[in-house]
Amino acid sequence: MIEVHNLYKGFNGVEVLKGISTTFLPGKTNLIIGQSGSGKTVFLKSLIGLHIPEQGTVSFDGRINTEFSQKQKMQWRQEIGMVFQGSALFDSQTVEENVMFPLKMFTDKSQAEMLDRVNTVLTRVNLDNSNKKLPAELSGGMQKRVAIARAIVMNPKYLFCDEPNSGLDPQTAIVIDNLIQEITDEYKITTVINTHDMNSVIEIGEKIVFLNKGIKAWEGTSEDIFSTDSEAVVSFVYSSNLLKKVRQVYLNKTL
Repeated sequence: MIEVHNLYKGFNGVEVLKGISTTFLPGKTNLIIGQSGSGKTVFLKSLIGLHIPEQGTVSFDGRINTEFSQKQKMQWRQEIGMVFQGSALFDSQTVEENVMFPLKMFTDKSQAEMLDRVNTVLTRVNLDNSNKKLPAELSGGMQKRVAIARAIVMNPKYLFCDEPNSGLDPQTAIVIDNLIQEITDEYKITTVINTHDMNSVIEIGEKIVFLNKGIKAWEGTSEDIFSTDSEAVVSFVYSSNLLKKVRQVYLNKTL
């Protein structure tokens, strides 16, 4: 579980995050949404320790990350998996080498043990027999699955995903969404996803935090978002005519 309490963060005297408090539960897909400039990226980077807040705390199962000793910080880093927006694979390394990278960095496993773990996670993301391929030989969706495999190879307690569907076609994006949700539920990971994909919000949003100008303007589930009376949320989520119709159908059914 990740608990955020009264988080403030600014740059050059300009406040970006303004007193955000929320909780992200394990085994749930927790989504952060909001317009460009709302503070989503700064919030995500503050959660993983890349930004140090001026005020407030981020606790990981009761442990405040800014209070870690260097040894505790190293251990905490090993509990975190990260899926980057552009997958961030090493172009000159094979799929196997990319996925094995965290194991080489943080463990003293034998080559055989590491390879066994790599094959296990590649099977989990449906990429059997792709070990020796280079990223350039893979589709965008396959690259994203390699990134997910690398993120979970260390059996993380916390998984962070930054725009995991960026650059993917709608059908592939759904595959990635479902994979992340399945892995989250299967391993009871505390997963936090920074996204602008409204399909993700509606399909896998078990907890949604909506940021507006650095403030937590709303939070709830994908079901709650259909019936919310928050004008800011409705304006952002239901900007397309299709989504407006979907929302109206939902509201008619609940009347």
